[in-house]
Amino acid sequence: MSARRIVVTSGKGGVGKTTTTANLGAALALRGRRVVLVDTDIGLRNLDLVMGVEKRIVFDLVEVVEGRCQLRQALIRDKRFESLKILAAAQTRDKTAVSEEQMDKLMGELAKSSDYVIIDCPAGIEHGFRNAVAGAREAIVVTTPEVSAIRDADRVVGKLRERELPLQLIVNRVRPEMVKTGEMMSVEDVAEILGAEVLGVIPDDEGVIDTTNRGEPLVLDETQKLAAIYLRIARRLEGEELPLTDLESPSFFSKLFTMWKAG
Repeated sequence: MSARRIVVTSGKGGVGKTTTTANLGAALALRGRRVVLVDTDIGLRNLDLVMGVEKRIVFDLVEVVEGRCQLRQALIRDKRFESLKILAAAQTRDKTAVSEEQMDKLMGELAKSSDYVIIDCPAGIEHGFRNAVAGAREAIVVTTPEVSAIRDADRVVGKLRERELPLQLIVNRVRPEMVKTGEMMSVEDVAEILGAEVLGVIPDDEGVIDTTNRGEPLVLDETQKLAAIYLRIARRLEGEELPLTDLESPSFFSKLFTMWKAG
């Protein structure tokens, strides 16, 4: 079975796209899958910080494409996971340093020795977006339930459909109490507006900031309720028929922790 090449994208920045990429990849690695996380945000990379490997970067994606190093030299093996590697974006180059054809070829090379190639895409729909999408065969669109984020996500969904890429949604930073009072759109509303299937629902949680600052994926900390949620999203991505997270049920998280510990 060939590797799944998935681009994680969003219409605007700051909606949790890179955090989602990192934790979904880590959750899949915990399930024994061979995963490569690729940061394609040339000039504005962040995935290395979220994963805590910024001090280990020697070569980057652009240097691989330009033939200045071997692909294996640029891949950083995450010491916390047996089967997770990271390919960093160049920090001091322009987004036009790589073409769509080069990106597609590189992702194809990574797919030969992986189960999942997960591509962290720059926000928006410009050159960086087109490059990232060129290397993918399916997409996950991350949005928050806010009008501006959904409007921008709708533009991304349109571009993905033009390319006939299958796509799913992750709705991030949901606050059930605000949904109840009508101050925030419901997940159902978001799905209807964007016309797409929801892969996962993630509540607003301050724990994300702490773990991100430490370069520690949430899924490694079982005291974080989001750890179980990301693992559940990974299982849904792999085809398990699990219901979406019920953010209003107090007992739901204790059940998730039990399932998480049981693997």
